[in-house]
Amino acid sequence: MSGENTQATPAENDPVTEEVTIEEGAPQETLDADVQGFGEDANANKRIAQLEAELEETKGKWLRAVAEEQNIRRRAEREKQDALKYGVTNFAREMVSVADNLRRALESTPDDMKDTDVIKGVDMTERELQNAFKKAGIKRVEAAGQPFDHNLHQAMFEVNDPSQPAGLVAQVMQDGYVIHDRLLRPAMVGVTKGGPKYEAPQADSAPSEEASSATTEAYEAGNDEAGANLDQET
Repeated sequence: MSGENTQATPAENDPVTEEVTIEEGAPQETLDADVQGFGEDANANKRIAQLEAELEETKGKWLRAVAEEQNIRRRAEREKQDALKYGVTNFAREMVSVADNLRRALESTPDDMKDTDVIKGVDMTERELQNAFKKAGIKRVEAAGQPFDHNLHQAMFEVNDPSQPAGLVAQVMQDGYVIHDRLLRPAMVGVTKGGPKYEAPQADSAPSEEASSATTEAYEAGNDEAGANLDQET
């Protein structure tokens, strides 16, 4: 028995070699997996950031589109209201001339004819026309004795009257009309001059000196400028 070979054979050493290989290889596989996972997380974060940026851009475009749609709707509604209010402007401008003729006919009627049926019919027609104007938002401009307003009046001549403040309407040659808040036709008037500067009535809060003399300064600026402003507004 002393001659037996007690050295281990290669076959007997194989299991030991396999165990060592597994133990040494395990940490490397784990490291590779961690590196691969880190790369995937970085790509995912980059993609998320890109999607968030695209979402923010899309949200901004949507908000701008909604705002533009609301502006278009408001503009269309405003144009609709203006069409309802001012759509008859041209027709109304022609009709105020008819009202002028009816008024002239009544004012030029002799006293002995005022009780006739014809004149009564003309008077009734004139009143009905004024009622129709009122329903349509058309009103006569009150000019006589009022401060000259270049937005409503057109000065045709001057009246030298030192007893009256300068810049007052002394005579109305043709009535003016407004439709709602727009000028339909300016009143043709004669304006006083030669008197003291017009002072507006004092209210609870006293107006400034510039405001009190604004009417006179507007008149003194010249009739050409007033006519230009009237043409622009009409």
